[in-house]
Amino acid sequence: QVQLEESGGGLVQAGGSLRLSCVVSGRTFGKYVMAWLRQAPGKEREFVAAINWSGTRTSNTEIVKGRFTISKDNAKNTVYLQMKSLKPDDTAVYYCAAGWAEGQYDYWGQGTQVTVSS
Repeated sequence: QVQLEESGGGLVQAGGSLRLSCVVSGRTFGKYVMAWLRQAPGKEREFVAAINWSGTRTSNTEIVKGRFTISKDNAKNTVYLQMKSLKPDDTAVYYCAAGWAEGQYDYWGQGTQVTVSS
């Protein structure tokens, strides 16, 4: 089993920054694809960014390109999402997920709320 715990969400003004963290415990951290997804009120959950197990390859949605950066620290069993130039449309619950391949996530965190005020 794998447990994921997110933190770092909160309320921020438009143009501000936040860094989300996801601590992974349980089975081997280094072997999973890690990702961040988000779900805004009344909308479907959407992909934000992903990183491979070695941290050498990342992907993200066009909406956040140039503003959000995913990274990981295997020594700390933690994956991060650095968010800058935040917009009100970025308001959502952000989820950390883990799986064997991008788009196929078997494990999820409980989510952390990010609210961007205009």
